[in-house]
Amino acid sequence: MQCVILAAGEGSRMRPLTTSRPKVMLPLAGKPMLEHLIQNVRDAGITEILLVVGYHEEAIRTWFGDGAAFDVLIQYVVQRKQLGTADALRSVEPFIHDTFLMLNGDMILERSDLEKIISLPCPVMATSTTTHPESFGVVTVEGETITSLEEKSLRPKSNIINAGAYLFDAGIFSILKKIAPSSRGEYELTDALTDYIRDRTLKAYPLSVWMDVGYPWDMLTANEHLLLDLTGEKAGTIEENVIVKGQLILGKGSVIKSGTYIEGPCIIGENTVVGPNAYLRPGTTIGNNCHIGHAVEIKNSIIFDDTKIPHYNYIGDSVIGSRCNFGAGTKIANLRHDHGPVKVGGMSTGRKKFGAVIGDDVLFGINCSINTGSSIGSGTKVAPHTLVTGTIANNTVVR
Repeated sequence: MQCVILAAGEGSRMRPLTTSRPKVMLPLAGKPMLEHLIQNVRDAGITEILLVVGYHEEAIRTWFGDGAAFDVLIQYVVQRKQLGTADALRSVEPFIHDTFLMLNGDMILERSDLEKIISLPCPVMATSTTTHPESFGVVTVEGETITSLEEKSLRPKSNIINAGAYLFDAGIFSILKKIAPSSRGEYELTDALTDYIRDRTLKAYPLSVWMDVGYPWDMLTANEHLLLDLTGEKAGTIEENVIVKGQLILGKGSVIKSGTYIEGPCIIGENTVVGPNAYLRPGTTIGNNCHIGHAVEIKNSIIFDDTKIPHYNYIGDSVIGSRCNFGAGTKIANLRHDHGPVKVGGMSTGRKKFGAVIGDDVLFGINCSINTGSSIGSGTKVAPHTLVTGTIANNTVVR
C-alpha cells in the first residue's frame, strides 16, 4: 500500500510562521509536524510515500530526502499552483498502484488509527468530533455509512467532521476528472466524494485522536499532546546544581548551566545553552543553537532554532520563530485581566493563557512589553521600552 500526503500549501492561517517555510515543517515536540505523520505512517506498515509539495518545497526535500533516513521511500510530486485538494490528488495518479491512504499533512494522528483504517475496504473517510463544527466539513452518519457532507455550514447538522484522512483505490481518479471548480476557484476533494455518498459506499472511521493544526495556538495544543509520552534522553551536558524534574530530552552539544531548574516534559535541541539560573516549565520545546540565559523563565512555549532569549525575560504560552533576539527585560504577557479567552487578530484562541506569535528574525530592544494575543511579523524591529500589541506586519519598525 502507498500513502499520499498533501504538503503543498503555505498555511496562510499560520502567518507569520510560514513566511519562509511550509506549514508542514513547523516544529512540534522537536520535529517538523510532517515527520510525526510520516513516522506513524511507517509504523502502521506503509513505507512508500508520495509527498505532494509546492510552497517552499525545498525545505521538505532537504529535510526528508529520499526517505532512507526515516526507513521509507519518498517520491515528490509538485503542485505548482495550489488549486485545491482534488487538484493535488490528481497530480499523483501516474504513481498510484492500487489502494492508498491519503492524508492532509497538517494534523496529528495515532498509528493505531492508521492501522485500522488501512485494514478496511475502501472508500473510507476518517471522522472526528468537535465543539465548533462550523469550521470544518460536517458529516452525518447512519451506522458506519456517511450520508451527507457539507463544508463549513453556519447551521451544522452534527458535530461529526471530516478529519482529512481517507482510504481510496484508483477508482477515485475517474471521479476527480468530472468535478468543476468550486466558488473559490479550487477543485475540492469533498466534491468528488458526492458520488460515493450518493451510492452509500463511503464509510466513516471515527478517530481516537485527531488534532488539526490550523492556527499557531493549535501548535501548543499539539505540542502538549506529543510531550505526554516523552521518554527522557540526555545527550548534552548538565552542570552541577541543576534540578530536573520530569522528562527531559537534551540534545547533543547542549549545556544546562548551574542554578537552572527544569520541570518536564521539556525538549532542548542540539548546541543550545540554557542558564545559568534559568527556569523552564512544562510543555517547553527549544530548538537547536538557541541561548536561554540568566534569569529567563519559559513556560509551555515553542522556540524555533537559532533564537536568543538571554537576560531577564519571561515567555509564556507563545510560539517564537527562528533567529529572534530578545533584549534584556523583554517579556510576553499571557493572561487577560478578565481571564477571558485570548484573541489574536480578532479570532479567539480558545485558550485562557496565550502569549504571542512571533515570526522569524524579530529583534527586540531592552525592556519591551508584548501584550497577550500579539502577532509580530517576520523581520520586525522593536525599539527599547516599547509596548507591542495587536497584529504587526512583516518588516515593520515599531517605536
